[in-house]
Amino acid sequence: MEVNLYSRADPARDLGSGVANLEIGLRLRYEVRREFAPYAGVVWLRRYGAGNIPGAAGSDQNELSLAVGLRVWL
Repeated sequence: MEVNLYSRADPARDLGSGVANLEIGLRLRYEVRREFAPYAGVVWLRRYGAGNIPGAAGSDQNELSLAVGLRVWL
């Protein structure tokens, strides 16, 4: 889980002060060996009004994404 907060507005980057977004993710990993583990998961992102300048062009408030990857230790 991740939360991004901004203490002051930055109009050049279309950011207001306050909570900008909340991200929650869940991943399933299978360890072939401790050093090699592929994973798949889902990530949900919610943007809040305080962290985004109201009226941002075409901004969707909710996003759902799939995540796939490979964890490797050397």
